[in-house]
Amino acid sequence: MISFRRVIALACLSLALPVSAQSSDPTPVVDAPAGAVKGTSDGNVRVFKGIPYALPPVGGMRWRPPAPMPKWASVRTTADFGPACVQPQSKTPSLYSGGKMPVSEDCLTLNIWTPAKAKNAPVFVWIHGGALVGGSSREPIYDGKRLADRGVIVVSINYRLGVLGWLAHPALSAESPQRISGNYGLLDQIAALRWVHANIGAFGGNPGNVTIAGESAGALSVMYLLESPLARGLYAKAVSQSGYMVSMADLRKSVFGAPSGEGLGQMVAGGLQAPDLATLRGMDAQTITDSAAKLGFAPFGNVDGLVLPQQMTTAFDKGKQAPVPLLVGFNQGEIRSLMMLAPKPSASAADYEKAIRDRYGDLADDFLLLYPTADYKQSIIATTRDALYGWTAERMARKQTALGRPAFLYMFDHGYPAMEAAGLHAFHASELPFVFGTYDRTPPLWPMVPDTASERAFSDAMLDYWASFARDGRPTSANAPAWPAFGSAQAYMHFADKPIADTKLMPGMYALNEAVMCRKAYAGIAWNWNVGLVSPKLPAKSAACP
Repeated sequence: MISFRRVIALACLSLALPVSAQSSDPTPVVDAPAGAVKGTSDGNVRVFKGIPYALPPVGGMRWRPPAPMPKWASVRTTADFGPACVQPQSKTPSLYSGGKMPVSEDCLTLNIWTPAKAKNAPVFVWIHGGALVGGSSREPIYDGKRLADRGVIVVSINYRLGVLGWLAHPALSAESPQRISGNYGLLDQIAALRWVHANIGAFGGNPGNVTIAGESAGALSVMYLLESPLARGLYAKAVSQSGYMVSMADLRKSVFGAPSGEGLGQMVAGGLQAPDLATLRGMDAQTITDSAAKLGFAPFGNVDGLVLPQQMTTAFDKGKQAPVPLLVGFNQGEIRSLMMLAPKPSASAADYEKAIRDRYGDLADDFLLLYPTADYKQSIIATTRDALYGWTAERMARKQTALGRPAFLYMFDHGYPAMEAAGLHAFHASELPFVFGTYDRTPPLWPMVPDTASERAFSDAMLDYWASFARDGRPTSANAPAWPAFGSAQAYMHFADKPIADTKLMPGMYALNEAVMCRKAYAGIAWNWNVGLVSPKLPAKSAACP
């Protein structure tokens, strides 16, 4: 086990060497405030991988806020990605699984792709997805070169996952000066943003023009960052792709039928037969991660009054989120690759309609208009998609617009032959290879994107939109339609065969799901994927909720 003192000694080892801030050399060197780094070149892009932004959270540092990395003295070689944060090692291949990744608790690193002649360039900080359980910034689909070719500095980050990143426990709260625990993965993300703010200028970036961005759990993280007061001033814009504004646990009290964050931590510790923190901190990282997952530990942020002061829905209702421009959206086929989130279909259409009427009461007619009995199996998929992703995207666009900030809404509805043959039209995360231009770097089981002029043009348009949003807060493309802000017209971009600007996405969808969320919240019921056939019986309309 690495001691805290040894970590600092290793970080500060050796003598300083002279370096240059700019270089066209195949191994460029940048002298940053954190220390000098030597990277590699990829065409006109300089690449720096595996830069540590905080001390390794090992040993006594496990389940503590990230500690600043001391300045290193010698030139640090950054030619290779750092290891992924510890996560369950799945034996079942999935659409999203790539090759086996090295994992470690010493994982708080970031990667930078920067144009060789960058000066005061916009910065795009990417937060990977994976349900806060898995994933890594080293995944090839997140390669930042194509965005960097458009003048954007791309930074991708690792953050603690699973039980190592999100465990709350009374003993952890007791040893904290703020008397809180959990949310360590989010604190890692904030530490990474602080590192970017302090160092990105040396790489040619503008610390005042940082965009935070992520997909799935990365988009959830973006929402957490929009709420957290600790992240204010560290970014100027936000991108949320397929986020989900579900109910959150409270640190110390049971809410919405779920145990408190600390209570859940006690249950996990009990299941691990760990009577104290010393035992937990002494356990092997992979063992504790795998064991906690088997015990059903699901990592989420918890409301602690400081890092996350309140429920996300409440924060956005009160206008307490960061007042920044927003690009937000979801995919038409989100659930087609996440069928575990959808309830098992009814035996018949009649059973489906009866169950919906029993559960939704006076909202049943509105529900069945949107999710009809005639094609109830597809309706089940659409119900879960909208309750998690569609409603969240439009809610964020509406709330940001209400703050007087531009919000740009999209629905990704794009297909291609291999995707359609697999029955996965516009599945969860399928926009990623087009946003990054990495359609040749998808995981092995991912439906292969054809190398055609039309697919390249489609990706070019998305790259243009995302890069220009990072640059000046307005998504534009010279070869694609103008993307209007959501505004009073409720505009959005429909990414179908080509980008198409439209208005009023899925009329009635937002109103229904907003009413359902409101009634559940006031009745003390959680809101997430417990919808449609697995919804609890909804309370009746009241003065508080439609």
